[in-house]
Amino acid sequence: MNVHRRFLVLLALRWFPVGLCLPIGVLLALSRGLTLAEFGLAASLQGFVVLALELPTGGLSDSWGRRPVLALSAVVALGSMSLLVVADSVAEFAVFAMLQGVYRALDSGPLEAWYVDARLAADPSAKLERGLSAGGMVIGLTIGAGALATGGLVAWADIPGVPALVVPVLVALCVQVAGLVAIVLLVREPPHPDGPRRLLASLRDVPKAITDGMRVVCRSRILLALVAVELCWGFGMVTFETLMPVRLSEEVGGPQAAAAITGPAVAVGWLAAAAGSALVPLLSARIGVAVTAGVLRIAQGVAVAGMGLLAGPAGVLTGYLASYLVHGAGGPVHMTLLHREVTSEHRATVMSVNSMMMQPAGSLGLILLSAIASGASVSVAIVVGAVVLALAAPLYLPAARAEQARLVAV
Repeated sequence: MNVHRRFLVLLALRWFPVGLCLPIGVLLALSRGLTLAEFGLAASLQGFVVLALELPTGGLSDSWGRRPVLALSAVVALGSMSLLVVADSVAEFAVFAMLQGVYRALDSGPLEAWYVDARLAADPSAKLERGLSAGGMVIGLTIGAGALATGGLVAWADIPGVPALVVPVLVALCVQVAGLVAIVLLVREPPHPDGPRRLLASLRDVPKAITDGMRVVCRSRILLALVAVELCWGFGMVTFETLMPVRLSEEVGGPQAAAAITGPAVAVGWLAAAAGSALVPLLSARIGVAVTAGVLRIAQGVAVAGMGLLAGPAGVLTGYLASYLVHGAGGPVHMTLLHREVTSEHRATVMSVNSMMMQPAGSLGLILLSAIASGASVSVAIVVGAVVLALAAPLYLPAARAEQARLVAV
């Protein structure tokens, strides 16, 4: 099995459990006696843990290796999911969220960094956007398929002594076991330049890896601009991840009716994201990767604005699905541009810097856009988020100039 197929298999095993748990996470907590406020407080810990560990784990991946970090992340995921099967208190759900934060931080970057390193080692001129777009397509398909599977499992699976909402969690746990086995079997990387690396020795090198990675970002105008894109992206994502159900409830007459529509809409949204990823090679081959990225940021702003301004549930859902279509296409082209500017030595750390920017931006967007929605209207808040999304487009200009210079040189 070549590296491309191994990458896609590993992505499918990584993201299918997310699709399985996405529709029932909050419902499982509420069914076990937590209030919505208690669940929100517990779940918020995940973001803080990710923010705290994003850079150290990226540095660990660069100093210790992709394969051991991926295996460690899978072990942590198994522990957190096992806890979710039995958790029935605020404290236990808080521990689950913190373990998920550790898992997300460890998992953020090493698989893609391994894939890019392997592809470039085999072919330095490889078109990364094709492989990353296929990866984005697999992520969208598996999350959407997982969400749809959960609906069937909850409705029809009948296991004596097992509550219906727990069945998808058990299936997700089994898939994660398969994911750990697949990491051990499929992820192969060359020996570290300094020889076999032990965990403690690698941990001592993490501060240096972080410092060197940050220096790489700060010295590159292109990387600084790409990281700044994440600030706009994280802020604006609040519109279609958080505010869409609120906007939909205004159009259908209440939250209960909106909830019945939101679940299938989320599944279809991820399938739309997969379709968007599939379109990336066609677009980038015509107008270039960087220009494609800028056009997509403007297109996403327009789609999100439509979600806020179009009338009726059909209008809201049209804008929502269009925003996810563009969202799925935007990720691969953005990451392709990022990978072009870094070497294997700092790849995971720079990816962590890029990812880390989304966390505070999303929190700020949640606070400000929620305040705008309460003070003015949900539609106004969504349009503000749409404008911020579109404002990221000029930040791709340095990468576009560099891409054009490469073409001229060739």
